[in-house]
Amino acid sequence: MTRLAIIDSGGANIASLQFAVQRLGIESDLTTDPARLKAASHVLLPGVGAAADCMGRLQQAGIVETIRGLRQPLLGICVGMQLMFESSEEGDVSCLGLLPGRVRRFPDREGLPVPHMGWNQLELTGASPLFNDIANGDYVYFVHSYAAPVSDLTLAKTHYGEPFAAVVQRGNVYGAQFHPERSAKVGAQLLKNFLQLT
Repeated sequence: MTRLAIIDSGGANIASLQFAVQRLGIESDLTTDPARLKAASHVLLPGVGAAADCMGRLQQAGIVETIRGLRQPLLGICVGMQLMFESSEEGDVSCLGLLPGRVRRFPDREGLPVPHMGWNQLELTGASPLFNDIANGDYVYFVHSYAAPVSDLTLAKTHYGEPFAAVVQRGNVYGAQFHPERSAKVGAQLLKNFLQLT
């Protein structure tokens, strides 16, 4: 039985994320309680806004070590994915360190405003049950100013002046830089696939 916990990181996207999983027939537990996070079968870490603010909220809630110790499937979304890396240029903050690397700001380029907002195509670079019924070239919705580099952890990438990681994974830790809750059918499918991971 799926017992989904959503970490209450204060992100503005939490309500829409709860509605998205509710449409899949899954009730979620919005919490910062370490015991409830550990008892969940699946955990989502959403994030909107600045990485330093989000890390501050996790530290204030006293759940940084709990998150680092989770062994069930864990999916970081947008800033939540960025927090899974070692550090972010945004506020020069140390993050959760679940994935190696540093998240960097998009450089200022003519014709490519920052933040990057809009629909981009996924270029699948690795096989994963996360991509069941998701095709190479499917569109998903992004809103972000910072991104993780493409690496051997990258399952899907996309481009905004340069390639960046759209989906990553190491062990039980997954990340989606886009917003599945705002990515229509493809986003719903990704959430469904995540919730079916064992």
